[in-house]
Amino acid sequence: MGARAQYVVVENGRWQRYWSHWGAQRVVADLLPGPAASTRCFRANREAEEWLDDVWCEGAALVDHDRKVLLWFMFLDTWAEHRAARALLARTWPGWDVRFAHDAVGDLTHHLGLGRDLTRTQDQFEPSEPLWSSETDETDPWTVLSLRLPDGSVRAWGGCREPMEHLADGPRLAGLLASSSATPVATDMPYAGIHYDPQARTVSLWAVQTVPGIHRRPLPGWDGWTLDFRGDDHTWQAELLPADYPFPRSPLADALRRLGNGLATPPPDPAALLALAARTPGPEGTVAVVNAAALVPHDPARPTPAELAALHAAIADLAAGAGTD
Repeated sequence: MGARAQYVVVENGRWQRYWSHWGAQRVVADLLPGPAASTRCFRANREAEEWLDDVWCEGAALVDHDRKVLLWFMFLDTWAEHRAARALLARTWPGWDVRFAHDAVGDLTHHLGLGRDLTRTQDQFEPSEPLWSSETDETDPWTVLSLRLPDGSVRAWGGCREPMEHLADGPRLAGLLASSSATPVATDMPYAGIHYDPQARTVSLWAVQTVPGIHRRPLPGWDGWTLDFRGDDHTWQAELLPADYPFPRSPLADALRRLGNGLATPPPDPAALLALAARTPGPEGTVAVVNAAALVPHDPARPTPAELAALHAAIADLAAGAGTD
C-alpha cells in the first residue's frame, strides 16, 4: 500500500498539489529544516491531479508562503516525539503559524476555501453501542478517559481504543465508566484524552493524532452536549486527573535526539562506482583518476549543509534545556 503523503505549496496567490507514495513517514523530517528546504523537497515530488482522501493519506503538509501558515500531520510513535516535533518546528519556522492538522486533509482543504468534506469518504462518527471493559492489565493506554462524578470528584481509566471510537460510543459510555473498576496507572503518555462532565453536559478532547471530522457540530449521538476540543494540549486534563492516576512524566530530550538521528541519511557506498570507473579504459598510456565526490550528484531538493547545521544546532539547544513533561 505504501505510506502516501499529500503536499500543498501556496505562493503568490496560487496553490499546487504534490504527492509521494512513501512520504508519509518523512513529513516531519522534511519539514524540520525550514520553509525553503521543505518547499524545494515538496516541489520535487510528482504533481497530483486529485486529493488523497482520509483513508489513503497518512501524512500531509501545506506550506502557505503568502499567509505564513504551515499545516501538517503524520503519526509519530510516541507523545514525546510529537511534542518534540512541535518544539523544533517552532524554532525552524520562525514567524510562521505552525499548526497540527487534526482534521487531516480536511484542514488543508478548509484552509484553501474548499470546505472540509471534499475528501471525506465515510461518516467519521457513526454512533455505536457503548463498548467498555476495565478488565485489562494494559499500562500503555491509547486514550485516558476521565469522568466527573456527581459529588464533584474525578476518576480516570485507561482505554485501549482511539479517541474517535470512544466518542462514537456517545455519552452512555460515561455511565459504564462510573460503575466500572479501576485500570492500571499509565506508564507511558497516551495519544489522547477525553473528559466527561455529565452535569455540565460537556465532553472535552485532546489528541496528538488526527481525529478526522472533529469539527462537525453536533457530533452524532451527542445532542445537547458541548464538545470542547483542545487540540494537542493535555495540560488541562492533567490538572483534572486524580492523585492516584497521574499522567507519567516523559523525557523530551531523548525524543529530540531521536528526531535528529532520523535526519541523517548515510551517503551511498562509492566502492562499486569507484571500481567501475577505475576499470574504464582511458586514452592509451594514461592512468584513470577518479573524483569520488563527482560520482554522487548533489540533490537540490535536499537540505543544504547550512540548513542541516542550523537544524542540528536547534536540536542540541532544545535538548540541553529539555526536561520532562
